[in-house]
Amino acid sequence: MNIASFAPLAVVLPILGAALTFVLIRHSRAQRTVSIALLSLTLLLECLLLASVWEGGTAAVNVGGWLPPWGIVMVVDQFSSLMLVVSSSVSLAVLVYATGQGMADGDQDAPVSIFHPTYLILVAGVSNAFLSGDLFNLYVGFEILLTASYVLMTLGGTGPRIRAGVTYVVVSVVSSVLFLISIAMIYGATGTVNMADLAIKLADLDQGTKTLLHVMLLVAFGIKAAVFPLSFWLPDSYPTAPAPVTAVFAGLLTKVGVYAMVRTETLLFPGDTLNTPLMVAALLTMVVGILGALAQSDIKRLLSFTLVSHIGYMVFGLAMSSVAGLGAAVFYVAHHITIQTSLFLVTGLIERRGGSSSIDRLAGLAKLSPLLALLFFVPAMNLAGIPPFSGFLGKVGLMQAGVELGTPLAYALVIGGVVTSLLTLLAVARVWNRAFWRKPADADHPDPVLLAARGDSDRGRRAGRNNVTLLPRTMVGSTMGLVLLGVALTVFAGPLFRVSDQAAQDMLDRSSYIQAVLGENAPVPLVLTSGANK
Repeated sequence: MNIASFAPLAVVLPILGAALTFVLIRHSRAQRTVSIALLSLTLLLECLLLASVWEGGTAAVNVGGWLPPWGIVMVVDQFSSLMLVVSSSVSLAVLVYATGQGMADGDQDAPVSIFHPTYLILVAGVSNAFLSGDLFNLYVGFEILLTASYVLMTLGGTGPRIRAGVTYVVVSVVSSVLFLISIAMIYGATGTVNMADLAIKLADLDQGTKTLLHVMLLVAFGIKAAVFPLSFWLPDSYPTAPAPVTAVFAGLLTKVGVYAMVRTETLLFPGDTLNTPLMVAALLTMVVGILGALAQSDIKRLLSFTLVSHIGYMVFGLAMSSVAGLGAAVFYVAHHITIQTSLFLVTGLIERRGGSSSIDRLAGLAKLSPLLALLFFVPAMNLAGIPPFSGFLGKVGLMQAGVELGTPLAYALVIGGVVTSLLTLLAVARVWNRAFWRKPADADHPDPVLLAARGDSDRGRRAGRNNVTLLPRTMVGSTMGLVLLGVALTVFAGPLFRVSDQAAQDMLDRSSYIQAVLGENAPVPLVLTSGANK
């Protein structure tokens, strides 16, 4: 039996784990064991799925035996399986980090024990979205992960978290309603929501109707992916959540929106109809996001703005509609999920060790904790695109694809991408110089914890005597593992680029996806373009 037949287990296992951890809500040790074990098993399955499609090509699983286009279908191709492996890897690292934080803080028996079932539901929603072969099931995946994210964002019930949660909920509901209306209109126009079937039937619609449906889906997914000007909600929402929650949100939630954009653009609306607006949005997302980052004094808000900024690179790769551009975008998505999550976990350690995440209050961390300095430095340089890290390789791939395209707008994006990368380096270098390199006494508003750790004042020693704690090994170990995974993306960039390029080629060709779902005799419509972006 083909291993791809077990793809639904990528969704079922986390849901089963959520049910078990909810039953074990008063037994924190058993809860931790079950959640980590089942997420590890899910990751192993997804690695096997990736190996399976690498050897055997795209595969489809009809859930419940209902044949498409009527039943639920899950599709495993190189793009979806790669996203599953990367997302579950970072989810596992964050789960171990959160477990270590709970143990260190004595929260084993606190209401935070609801974290484990909710977190596993979030993972199930993400997996369902990546595997979904029809628009309505994609909507269900979004709603599962968003419902879980509402709970995770407001853990602790503090005022700032509740206010940020309200904004996040309102924006998410608006995008979900718009997505649902789009699905209803698509079903009314074609009589189906199966994406392989839609790839055939949408070609028969008149251009005006097709453009309207196209724009509605792009706006809905653009809100979820935080593409400018639909990204206003993210910097105010993510930084207020607990460190592990912020990390997994930053790594995964916007990338599910990017995944939906890539999937629908290549499968349902191929060609270059809206490539120009997408390129303009990509350029504005890069530039506005990084300018916002430079204005921040809090590391979590700074990273939230860089998160928005670097979504622009992915949209740029998608908008080129070429194998080179889309392949580089797929590579960059995998890179960014890993690196951005790593940096938010490191920020949680910084906040724990230094007493704050504000660079005005931080100083001397390099001497106080050299390991913490290294854990920040490596992914920060990777995010900035310093050679030879994967961030540099992904950006070079995007720049080469832009130069090959050769249009004035593509050249503008290449220049914008280089400028954004340099400004990202400036932003993280500012954090390094102020938080890690300078002396605690030079901080604008030095935190008593830092002064106590350095012994620079009697007041600091008295205020921080009971607050200076060493970082828990579990939290440091999981963060180190994720940082090493980011380094591994550099070491194995060659194979990863081959997977990305093959995924891009299959998505632009569409035949393997359509025929895997509808059968080998299913017709594959031609892709009509103006010729600029072939």
